[in-house]
Amino acid sequence: MTLSSIPLATADLQIAAGGRRNSTLLCSPVMGESVDQMLSQIRKAKEQGADLVEVRLDFLKNFSPKQDLEILLKQSPLPTLVTYRPKWEGGQYEGDDSRRLDTLRLALESGADYVDVELQVAHEFFSSIHGKKPEKVKIIVSSHNYENTPSSEELGNLVARIQATGADIVKIATTALDISDCARIFQVLAHSQVPTIAIAMEERGLISRILAPKFGGFLTFGAIEAGVVSAPGQPSIKDLLDLYNLRQIGPDTKVHGVIGKPIGHSKSPHLYNAAFKSVNFNGIYLPLLVDSVANFVNAYSSPDFVGYSYTIPHKEDGLRCCDEVDPIAKAIGAISQMIRRPTDGKLIGYNVDYLGAIAAIEEALRASNGASPTTGSPLAGKLFVVIGAGGAGKALAYGGMEKGARVVVANRTYEKAKELASKVGGQAITLAELEDFHPEDGMVLANTTSVGMKPNVDLTPLSKNALSRYCLVFDAIYTPKLTRLLREAQECGAIPVYGTEMFINQAFVQFERFTGYPAPKQLIRDTLAKNT
Repeated sequence: MTLSSIPLATADLQIAAGGRRNSTLLCSPVMGESVDQMLSQIRKAKEQGADLVEVRLDFLKNFSPKQDLEILLKQSPLPTLVTYRPKWEGGQYEGDDSRRLDTLRLALESGADYVDVELQVAHEFFSSIHGKKPEKVKIIVSSHNYENTPSSEELGNLVARIQATGADIVKIATTALDISDCARIFQVLAHSQVPTIAIAMEERGLISRILAPKFGGFLTFGAIEAGVVSAPGQPSIKDLLDLYNLRQIGPDTKVHGVIGKPIGHSKSPHLYNAAFKSVNFNGIYLPLLVDSVANFVNAYSSPDFVGYSYTIPHKEDGLRCCDEVDPIAKAIGAISQMIRRPTDGKLIGYNVDYLGAIAAIEEALRASNGASPTTGSPLAGKLFVVIGAGGAGKALAYGGMEKGARVVVANRTYEKAKELASKVGGQAITLAELEDFHPEDGMVLANTTSVGMKPNVDLTPLSKNALSRYCLVFDAIYTPKLTRLLREAQECGAIPVYGTEMFINQAFVQFERFTGYPAPKQLIRDTLAKNT
């Protein structure tokens, strides 16, 4: 399949500059301990672009309902959603429940725009107001599940129970134990007959928060400060607006992402979202914390989930989940990119890792010996040691063989090293043996393991003593950019080649496969430099 043969819907091509493609509100929780703190946070939320704030009364110390509510509601520069969450529903309030409900009624009468009432007490609350409430106030009836995400049927029943209370807006928050749980949350949003807030908490639920506008969610929550959250897994306002371009997500937005575990460190969302935006491509790119690739691709089989990058440890599992695999990826035994073919929905696997890494290594070798790009590969004839026999290790070993290098695979388990070495006509050794491996000077080393990656930046796969035998050392890790391995290699006189170079080169190729557009190369380079 050529890039130009990917049919693009007209919706993919143009996004009205600056316009919003959805009506989902961005709500920021404020959790100050005093009224002044809260007002200051509300002003910050407004500056950052929030549409409304959730005033969490349960965080206030020395709270005096009548006085404090009047000040907060009168002086807030943004519309307010008042919540007074009890301990039994994950909040801070531990006092008498009838007093809490009195306060929520007071908020209703004092000018709040929305009031959140828990399902467990909704009947009692509605009875107490006798059907009387100011016209502009909307009552949200909420249910929070801190253990799991129930089945579709149970969620459907829960929504029906909430609707039956007389709620203006339905809210359900569940806990994602697997990223596939979010698919059930999206079903709730897609089928809801009334305004609905539905999110899955924790890191595996992040996509439910970001994609709320795609499925018609009434609102999504964004924290004023990264990490200072009212519920686990909440992204910041800044990330939602600047990194994920929340306002530009519409029902027809195409979903892409990077599949890995862990995934929080990945810079890919920064790169691809900025690049998509720069060419007006109607797509989003997400970090996807996936435990089982098979579960993920089964859960998200709709035509709008169109393409993924693969990282540690899922490159081989990804290959097993493809309908078709590019011959190079098949030979390597791992994929780094998966595309859903628009014509028939089949999943096609590619490996572009070796292109990125080998190009970066060759460039550095040429620069060091002044060879011109036309004189064949500077890797030809070199002893090329690859640490690791996983997906990236296979890609590098295969790439080295293609360029005429003599490949040595070093791995913790010898069997895996031997299996890969036999495929590329190379030699296998254990990591312990690598310490004293010195058949010649001027060897090239490539680390493809995660040893030394954030947060374990003090670790290195090979001691400094052993590094003096290499003329060049490449590390596939790019967080941090300068790993301990590369720093010590440099101190030993070897040329360091950063993982960022492999990352950049393969990002160009992946972008073109995802979008059908030429990659905005300088923008991608600048974005990566800014984020590493």
